[in-house]
Amino acid sequence: MSAVNQRIGGWTRAVTARPRISLLLALLFTALAVVAGSGVADRMGSGGWEAPDAQSSYARTALERAFPASQPNLILLVDSGRAGVDDRAVAAEAGKLAERLGKEKSVTGVSSYWATRSPALRAEDGREAMITARLTGDEKATSKTLERIAPEFRGKHGPVEVSLGGPVAVRHELQTTIQDDLLRAELIALPVTLVLLVMVFGSAIAALLPLGVGIVAILGTDAVLRGITEFTDVSVFAQNLTTALGLGLAIDYALFIVRRFREELAAGAEPLPAVAATLRTAGRTVLFSALTVAVSLAAMLVFPQYFLRSFAYAGIAVVLLASAGALIVLPAALVLLGHRVNALDLRKLLRRGRPGKESGGRGWACIARLVMRRAPFFAVATTGVLVLLGLPFLGVRFGTADDRQLPSTAESHVVQQHIRDGFPGSPGGAVEVLAEGGPSAPELADYSSRISALPGVLRVDGPTGQYVQGERTRKPGPAEAARSTGSAAQISVLPEGEAVDAAGQDLVREIRAESPPFRTSVTGTAAVLVDSKDAIADRLPWAVAIVTVVTLVLVFLLTGSVLIPLQAVILNALSLTAMFGAVVWVFQDGNLSGLLSFTSTGDIETTLPVLMFCVAFGLSMDYGVFLLSRIKEEYDRTGDHHGAVVFGLRRTGGLITAAAVILAVVMVAIGTSRVTNTKMLGLGIALAVLMDAMVVRSLLVPAVMRLTGRATWWAPRPLRRLHARIGLSEGEGPAEHDPDPRREPASDKDPVGAGRS
Repeated sequence: MSAVNQRIGGWTRAVTARPRISLLLALLFTALAVVAGSGVADRMGSGGWEAPDAQSSYARTALERAFPASQPNLILLVDSGRAGVDDRAVAAEAGKLAERLGKEKSVTGVSSYWATRSPALRAEDGREAMITARLTGDEKATSKTLERIAPEFRGKHGPVEVSLGGPVAVRHELQTTIQDDLLRAELIALPVTLVLLVMVFGSAIAALLPLGVGIVAILGTDAVLRGITEFTDVSVFAQNLTTALGLGLAIDYALFIVRRFREELAAGAEPLPAVAATLRTAGRTVLFSALTVAVSLAAMLVFPQYFLRSFAYAGIAVVLLASAGALIVLPAALVLLGHRVNALDLRKLLRRGRPGKESGGRGWACIARLVMRRAPFFAVATTGVLVLLGLPFLGVRFGTADDRQLPSTAESHVVQQHIRDGFPGSPGGAVEVLAEGGPSAPELADYSSRISALPGVLRVDGPTGQYVQGERTRKPGPAEAARSTGSAAQISVLPEGEAVDAAGQDLVREIRAESPPFRTSVTGTAAVLVDSKDAIADRLPWAVAIVTVVTLVLVFLLTGSVLIPLQAVILNALSLTAMFGAVVWVFQDGNLSGLLSFTSTGDIETTLPVLMFCVAFGLSMDYGVFLLSRIKEEYDRTGDHHGAVVFGLRRTGGLITAAAVILAVVMVAIGTSRVTNTKMLGLGIALAVLMDAMVVRSLLVPAVMRLTGRATWWAPRPLRRLHARIGLSEGEGPAEHDPDPRREPASDKDPVGAGRS
């Protein structure tokens, strides 16, 4: 027995020596995960899109501390009906509401139209006005405060009706909506997935195995995320990825393992040798696939936004747990089941042949031969279509997430829309400037006048100063502020157009380019967007480099070829074009917004394309590894390049398509969310997965491998020796075949008849 076989045999013995104990330990782990992961959603945040080390983040925190009234995060929209906001009874009731709000714990900086007579707080039709306040603390603290006070203020109060809005209300409603949507998605995905698995396997027993691995992976990841929340912020959006990848990858891996196990049984092997052969072949493929997906997701750790980092935490955990379930728990179950894995065959009435007998994939072999016979046409046509589908992404516009992610009927969305439509200026869209270092009144006045002269400025409010008297900090009145030489000051710059359009972002850059004789920091919605885009642009090359280099290395270790890793990266990138094009055409431009029930903002949240790239690239590599492993196994056995391609697609085409359809069903279930970003993530990745499995793996890969011929397997002699020492592949080990394309066997010149049955 070879050293490789001894290692694999040792692993088989380790995971199957005490199969009942292994399954009992898996059951115990699942029970503990349920307990440890309970309540994880309540500890998660719903923000994380901004870069924490950016200038805008520093300025926002400093302004919140020094001028809480200028940075409200809670809005009470007071509707006076026909009476009007200046009616005496309305004013009296609004004053009582503001007074009560100011006495609440963890509430500061209460202001209102009736106290200040500020036109910015009064609707242009005179029927609505605002009470604003700041809830202190982090996301979790402000959410708890909102839950406590909301029932006391929401609803009818004498002559007025009160609705709640502002960033805190939006975040809280996002969090609760995502939790409700996730539960609904799971209730949709689990039964549909089970039905599809029964259709794939026929046997109800075989169908339950992948589903069981997926549930263990999801529950285990929830427990991991619960632990991570003790040390850092985690986005509630990451739970959607946990469900999607937990089911999707666990089913992919278990499908591959169970399918290979049933092949070995059908070939006459006993259960234990069948498990050993399965782990020696499909098990290695699952391991490589898990590594490639985990690396793609881990690349998001290079970004500072905790929204992206949260998906890396969830993704790495769920990939490792799904692969562990497939390589440790599943073999133990298969040893115990043996031939009973084919029990409860629900398709026997519709199928001839004995249970467990696979159809052989003749249709996929025919597709492979057709594609390879017309390889130039399929390569050019498929590439052209994919590029064409991706063209809309050239017009992408990046923005920030806001209340319009929520359904149009959500309370906080309704409030913010009323403010956008009915109040003067661009509420919440001001560019805020923090001046520090003891600026003098003349210096501040000169600086304000210079900002006023910048293009795109509607008006400049302030400066407002901070004064320190003894141990008490207070905010001065307007007249006093003009004479102030306090330690800090705030200037609000209202842009002429939308807060986050190109002109608003240019205005932020121009304000930052000014050089006053004191320290300044700029924040606001546009500034956060500018900083977020800069942070992503700064780290994106590193993320792409990590994914690319590790993918090249892993695919080389799997195949021993120099060309195949390059093909894998390029074809994977092509498989994502349709997803990115659809994201812009649908979600940015608003096409199908009525059918899909979302509100288009005219832009795409900055972090979403990065997230979708990392997830979709990893999943594409997942299917790529499955296909390449079987092609490599057959090439090592026969040395027939074209026959190996046909054989690989014949053996894995149906499996990859089934896995892609199941994963797409899970992602579409996630895409039924009422939150636009989650809908975009689910539907976009579902499209990418289907395009990869049905177009790239079925058409483009065979066409490209036919064009490159036996040169596909070429590698310099030093790298061939390296692969012989440390590389892994399916099968018993590679035979020596000359990859020189000038020495092709006869079957290579006749791809129509290539492949074995």
